[in-house]
Amino acid sequence: MGRLFGTDGVRGVANLELTADLAFKLGQAGAWVLAAEKRRTPRILVGTDTRVSKDMLEAAMVAGICSVGAVAVCLGIIPTPAVAYLTRKYGADAGVVISASHNSFEFNGIKFFDDRGYKLPDAIEDKIEAIALDNDTVLPRTHGHNIGFKIVNQSTDEDYVDFLREITDVDFSGMKIAVDCANGAAYRVAPKLFSSLGAEVYTCACEPDGKNINDRCGSTHIENISAFAVQSGADVGLAFDGDADRLIAVDHTGEPMDGDKLMAIIGLQLKKEGKLVKNTIVTTVMSNLGLDIMAQEHGIELVKTRVGDRYVLEKMLEEGYEFGGENSGHLINLKHNTTGDGLVTALQLLQIMKKTGSTLKELASVMTLLPQVLINARVDNDKKKHYLEDEVIAEQCRKLEEEFRGEGRVLIRPSGTEPLIRVMIEGKDPAHIEARAKELACLIEKRLG
Repeated sequence: MGRLFGTDGVRGVANLELTADLAFKLGQAGAWVLAAEKRRTPRILVGTDTRVSKDMLEAAMVAGICSVGAVAVCLGIIPTPAVAYLTRKYGADAGVVISASHNSFEFNGIKFFDDRGYKLPDAIEDKIEAIALDNDTVLPRTHGHNIGFKIVNQSTDEDYVDFLREITDVDFSGMKIAVDCANGAAYRVAPKLFSSLGAEVYTCACEPDGKNINDRCGSTHIENISAFAVQSGADVGLAFDGDADRLIAVDHTGEPMDGDKLMAIIGLQLKKEGKLVKNTIVTTVMSNLGLDIMAQEHGIELVKTRVGDRYVLEKMLEEGYEFGGENSGHLINLKHNTTGDGLVTALQLLQIMKKTGSTLKELASVMTLLPQVLINARVDNDKKKHYLEDEVIAEQCRKLEEEFRGEGRVLIRPSGTEPLIRVMIEGKDPAHIEARAKELACLIEKRLG
């Protein structure tokens, strides 16, 4: 088998690819690897988003955790970054999130945090995978008083909201905020947070039924919050994804602000306040060239990594940087949390608006996006990492790179969580780059689909 873990944990169609049996084995293996050396009964936090499959997978995960003598502390429906924070706050040995983030409801996923609230490095994931899939280690069968048990935590929302309020130094009285929670994990905490800080809050996609998560709403369907913000007369619209580690914003006219724009606004403000550590923003190769231009104009350094928030975080930790993210809206500020946190990003943005008295549209004018087209080519999952081994695809890529050299760029990469190859072309002429991206995506689907 290939690697079980992708760029953001284990993910697949619930009960088909991500089964209860696999969740049980991951619970066992994860608890053992992350807490085996503790000289006390290990405690593992478990949080979920709103998907209908959460109950099945949570039950299996908890059973696996308890079977190796650990205690499972169930947090219920809670944003992914809350699990990272609460793992530290509660002094737990690890945290687990059952969520497929921005994917549709039939998918689900499992991702782990260590006792410091960080996502796991590849080497630790490999150990968990080897135990779960290959019976690499014979785990002890606990019995009697050594069997683990389950605890349900009732104060999860309050503890996370209290943390978010503590990092906010202004109130939002007089602000009108439209919030799209994607019918996902933030549907309770986001409205509660912004209301408690004095804002007038209008909500949409805050009525999860287990099957409507990310369904034409949230950060991947920005048209929903764009229309809702204008309709509500809001000063700003905030759209989270299913597990609330991402944020895309819109201004009062409904104009979207992706992660690159948000990094430009927040990064520049941090620099003005002397809080941008090493004067650097860490981002990925997918970021728009407009961000490079903005950074050069304002004396900010950009450090770029491969695509994936885990690689942004790795670079930040290696080099001592504190702020970075992806154009998908997955932003990390290590001063406040150890992983991408859509609510932290929202608070930073709202505070800048409040402190400067500027509209989001005015703040966003600091950066101009170059036209960029992203087309997904659906392929066989086993072939997605080997696209350049196909001579026809490789030759077409070379031709496009030559065509756009100096006036744009071509970037092709496999998705870390889905059977897709993403084709991105950036250039001056939107119609031309879209046509070229579609041509290449069609070729990839034909050769590898």
